[in-house]
This record gives sequence, structure tokens and C-alpha cells, in this order.
Amino acid sequence: MSSIDITRREFLQSSSALVVGFSGVFPLVDATAQAVAPKLLGPDPSALDTWIKIGRDGLVTINSGKMDCGQGLDVAYAQIAAEELDVPLAQVIVLFGDTRLSANQGGGSASSGVRQGAVPIRNAAAEARRVLVGLAAKELNTTPDNLQVVDGKVSVKGNPSQFVTYSQLVGDKEFATNLEWNKKIGNDLNVIGTAKPKHPSEYKIVGKDAPRRDIKDKVISAEHFTAHIRPENLLHGRAIRPPQAGATPISIDEKSVAFIPNVKVFQKGNFVAVVAENEWDAVKAARALKVVWTKELRPLQGGDKKMFDYIKNATPTFVNAVPMFFGKKEYNVEPTNAALKTSAKVLEAEYFAPFQSHARIAPSCGVVDVKPDSVQIWTDTQKPHFQRQGIAKFLDIPAEKVQAKWMHGAGSYGRSDADEAPYEAALLSKEYGRPVRVQWSREEGTAWDPKAPASIINLKAGLDEKNNVTAWLFKAKGFNGWDVKFNAESPEHTLVGMQTGHKKWTAYNFNIPEESYKFPNHVHWWETVPPYVEQASPMRTAHLRAPQEMQTRFAQECFIDEVALAAQMDSLAFRLKHIQEPREKEILEAVAKKFGWESNYKPTKTGNISTGRGLALYNGYQSYAAVACEVEVNHTTGRIWVKRIVVGMDCGLVINPSGVRAALEGQIMQGISRALYEEVKFDDNRVLSVDWNTYRIASMKDVPGKIDIIFINRPDKASGGVAEPGLVSLPAAIANAVFNATKVRIRQYPLTPQRIKPLMV
Repeated sequence: MSSIDITRREFLQSSSALVVGFSGVFPLVDATAQAVAPKLLGPDPSALDTWIKIGRDGLVTINSGKMDCGQGLDVAYAQIAAEELDVPLAQVIVLFGDTRLSANQGGGSASSGVRQGAVPIRNAAAEARRVLVGLAAKELNTTPDNLQVVDGKVSVKGNPSQFVTYSQLVGDKEFATNLEWNKKIGNDLNVIGTAKPKHPSEYKIVGKDAPRRDIKDKVISAEHFTAHIRPENLLHGRAIRPPQAGATPISIDEKSVAFIPNVKVFQKGNFVAVVAENEWDAVKAARALKVVWTKELRPLQGGDKKMFDYIKNATPTFVNAVPMFFGKKEYNVEPTNAALKTSAKVLEAEYFAPFQSHARIAPSCGVVDVKPDSVQIWTDTQKPHFQRQGIAKFLDIPAEKVQAKWMHGAGSYGRSDADEAPYEAALLSKEYGRPVRVQWSREEGTAWDPKAPASIINLKAGLDEKNNVTAWLFKAKGFNGWDVKFNAESPEHTLVGMQTGHKKWTAYNFNIPEESYKFPNHVHWWETVPPYVEQASPMRTAHLRAPQEMQTRFAQECFIDEVALAAQMDSLAFRLKHIQEPREKEILEAVAKKFGWESNYKPTKTGNISTGRGLALYNGYQSYAAVACEVEVNHTTGRIWVKRIVVGMDCGLVINPSGVRAALEGQIMQGISRALYEEVKFDDNRVLSVDWNTYRIASMKDVPGKIDIIFINRPDKASGGVAEPGLVSLPAAIANAVFNATKVRIRQYPLTPQRIKPLMV
């Protein structure tokens, strides 16, 4: 197989290929096949009316195939549309993820909300304005060049009394205008019209702060979440989970729930559930139902205490050298090993990352109504269009008859449990002919959701007599990031699908870091290891926000500090010496300046508190991010507190500065949480992390004492992602600061008191 040399950034700009293994073969998707228009479900992307509607009241409705995980994406889209249409921002409404109304733009994925999802909206809005001005020219008996638009009112230049409004021109009517569609589905979907969007120098709305629209309703509990949906004649369902990973039911005693009125027991394959007329009866029945399960012999093979031994000793399922997609890339470690052998100094380190849960604040909930001629899904999945496709396949119903409506949920970053309850509700609704609501419990949501894969990262570096880097080796080995797919487009990617006989797919992925640095004799690759349990495992793995990049960047950025120390260089200076990309260098320098980074800085200790500083950076998703932090480490308790943090972001054109700040504030807290607390514990048989006591997350006491957020606005550059680039460097920066404060190098996150206390003097 030929070598493919492609960066993660290039993948994110063109992500239509998929590496899937069958009997050891890893084909590339044929380019000719990609050019063929995919089968359409729902609205035609080439129709302008799919994207924009204008009502008689003047309100502009934007239909997006994306969804909002809580970052205020609707505000950014509204700003973009209002800018191109020349209407007030308040007049623009954004609807997300309704498969009846929107084209499949891939849902929430790869920090693509603005980076890719806004592009067709901008193009469609520009084309809508062109069409509207053309209609106005006919109405006003003049030429389009002689017209101007202000707040949705088209008037003759120099004679504002001659005007017509958008609503008068097309209110509640169709544009009946075609756009050019690139024949792609998902993140890459784009449309263009005859009109050219505005130049950034013309912007009046984009680039200005705009407030969130959803906060008030959330605060006063008026927000409509999936969990609030209650169709007529509703049944409530609950599943019964195996007591051991891999266990299957032997017998079910339905008489054990006979004391609860109108309860029905359902079994298909290894999936067992109950339905009842009200939710509490369903909960009681799920607890009371007596099921005899098979007894497995240590399916999780030693639990988390033996997890890293398992990874080290496992025979790899696949070996690669490129991030994510595009086939296998051959690599040659021999030049690196040869350079290491002749180096004056060789450094080597192993870094460890645990399984982490999505741990959504509210676990999975789905409501599905299966009727003879149609299926309606209410869901808070990140990818409603793909969930529609998967549930259609699961129920053996034509996808054209299935509709999914995205609802607000508890937040979801990656392939969480959000897809699971809707699948279960669909199966039960088909069986009983009534709409069914399935609500997972806290225990289910943490114990049975797909996990971020545990891994070991090995690094080596060589230095010559003058402390110049001579070689660099990076090897990631971990559980498969694609144990189940990053969307639920087919039943085998869900727990209930596997329990009912759908065999898990064969595809492999881990990751290697997008290279910020230029090193000689550089080699990097990844390996995946077999899952503990092949089917329906509580330890199945999939994407968690910034898939596998926190693991790899933690190792890379901590080891950079280790090598800088060995080279007798300040860690900032060492990074600046080796950074390749000017934009990355600029944001790092901006963060260092704001932080007040000094090369002669000395950590301090007052009483039992040590204070130190750390640094890390990241590039990806067409953005560049850097973080500097100061931490306090309590020698008595082992507690780490991020006292101060500076996060810098270059994401190209900034649409809504306040939205960027809010997204980065959220990522600071999630980064602190994953760096200091989050870790899935499990024994030989089951997951032990089942609630907020056994799966800790950050709380108010972990909020930093001071936060500074800076970003470089580049109107001449396309907008990049914000949230994921802002997240992944946090654990490395904190670990580097802990080392600076205590001289204790912790090579495993989370950096818990139990790990740090025994090493401190």
C-alpha cells in the first residue's frame, strides 16, 4: 500500500474518507465515488429555501444541520446571516438539527460549527440578498446597483422614501432559487450562489459581541429539553443492565414485577427492559425484575489496577502513523534509533492516560413514536441526521419514513451516551405501538457510556553535545478510538444494537499530535489494542472531546518540558526555537507576554504551599492555542489549585468575541476537571465509577483565582475551531506547573493527591 502524507489539519478540511478494516485490509475511499451525489434524505441542499425562510413578519429563519452543545452557536450563525442580509440581528432565528427542515451538515463534530457549518449559511444568505435586491429592482423599477439595504428595507439610493421590505417581497413565499451544492454530506457540505459574500472590511455585526439567547430560559427552567417531551399515550421504559461486563440473560422471572400494574417485560437477544404507564413504575420494575445472568470469568482482566499492563502486553490490532483517516502510512523507526544511539544524551519517558467518561450532567434520554407509516424521534444527540439513519436500519424501516428532531440536552462532546436511549426507545415503541420515553440513570450514564480510550505514550529524544535535538520518537499505544463509531449511523455502534445481535464493526484509530515542532530524525506512530470485551462492553471506546488529543498532547507537551530542562533551556525559549508555524509562535508569545513569563523565574514555597508555572500549546482544527498557568500545590493534602491561567487563541476570523471567551471559559473548567479528577475505575467485572462520588469532576472550588483570555482576530483567515483547541493543552500545562513547583514529575493524569503526595518531600 502506498504511503499517504497528510496532516490532521488537511483531514479536518476534507473529511470524507474513512479507514475501515475488513480482514486486515484498510482501503482508501475512491475519489471518483466521492464525486457522485449521495442519496438525499430530507431537504435538497441546493435549494436556497432549505437554508433560509423569511416570514411576513420580517423574521428570518436559518435552518442548520448542525446543533449547539451550549456554546451559543445560534448567535454566531445569526450574526453571519444578519450581516449578509443587512437585517437586524434580533430578526434572525436559528433552528438546529431538524431532519425535516435541514440538510445533513454532520451535526456537532470536530469543532466545525463555525469553521465549516457557517460557510453554507454565509453563502446562502449572500445569495438571498442578491435575489431580494433583484426582486426589489423590478418592484421599484430601477437597477440593483441603484439600491441599498438597511435593516431589511430595500430603498433607492438618495431617495429612501422609495422602498420595499424583504417581507413584502417574499414573506412566507419561496425563493425558488438554486445553489451549487458540492455533492457532499456531513461537515464538508457546502453550497455557493452567484453572489459573493461581503469582505470582512464591510462587517458591522460580525466581530462584535452579541449576547447568548438561551441563558434566561435555562435559568428560569423554561428551556425545552428532550427529557421534557411527553407525547400523548406515552409509555416509560427502563433497561436492565448486566451485573458483569459481557454477561447474558439466562432466565427472566416476570412474576417478580407482577405487583406493579400494567408493567410489561421485553427481551430481544441480550437486551432486557420494562415499560410502564408512568416513570416511577418503570424505575421500580427495573429494580425489582429478577434476571439470572451468566457468570463471566474476569472479563475486565484485572480492572484499572492492571490496565496499563494490559496495554503494554497486548498484541496490537493495528499499527498506523497518521492521525485519523486516509489509510495506513508506513514509517521507519531505524533512522531515529540510529540517531539516538549516537546522541550525547538520550531522554525517555512513558505517559499514561486513563479511561474517561463523558459523564453528562444528565444522562441519555430519548423519546420515539413508531407509527405504521412514520417514526418521530426527539433526541439531544450531536448527530440527529445520522441517528435517524441508524434507527431506520435498526427498525428495518425506510429512512425516508423516519424523522429526528434535535432538542436541547445536557451537553455532549463526542460519542457520548446521547444516542443510546433513543435507540432503546425506538425498539420498545415498535414493539408496543405507542410512543416510548427511555431515561438512563446516573449509574448507566457513567458506567455504560462509550469511554475515552486509555493509553500509554512512549517518547524518546536525543541531544548532542551542544544540547541540540538530534532525534525524536513518539509512540502511542491504547484502546481503539473507533471501538464504536463517532456517530450512531448504524445499530452496531450502540449498546442495544450489539445486545440484539449487530456485530461491532472493524475499524481502528488512535492519534498522534499535529506537529507544532520541527525536529530532525522524527518518527511517530500509534497502535491500538483489543477491547476487553468484544460486544456490548461498558468499556467500549469512542470519541470524547478532542478525540485522543488530550492523551497525546499531554505526553508531547510534558516531554517538551523535560527535554528543555535537559537542554538547559527555558521551556518557552525551547518551544519558540522549534515551532514551525508563525501563527502558533505569535499566539504563544502573546500568552507569554500576558502571563509575564520570565526565563529566570523561581518557584516559591510558603509554609506547606508550593507555587509554580507551566506552559503548553496546540494546533489543530485550523486554529492555534496556547496556555500558561500558575498552580499552588498543598504538600499536606496533595491538592492542586490552578491559581492563575492565561489562554490564548488564534482561530482566524472571530464571529462573536463574547462567544469565543465563553467557549474558552468552559474549556478551562473541563480541562481542569479532566486533568485533576476524571478517571473511570473498574474491577475485574464491572465499572465502579457510577456517580459523582466515584467519578469526580471539578467543582466551584476549582475555579481559578484569575483567568485571562486573549485571542488574535484575523479577518483575512477562515474561522477555525475554538473549544477543542482551547481544551487539550490544559492537563500538560498544569502538570508542567506542578513539576516546576515541586520537582515532582507526574506522568499520568488525573493528577490526584494520591499520585502526588507520596512523591513530595
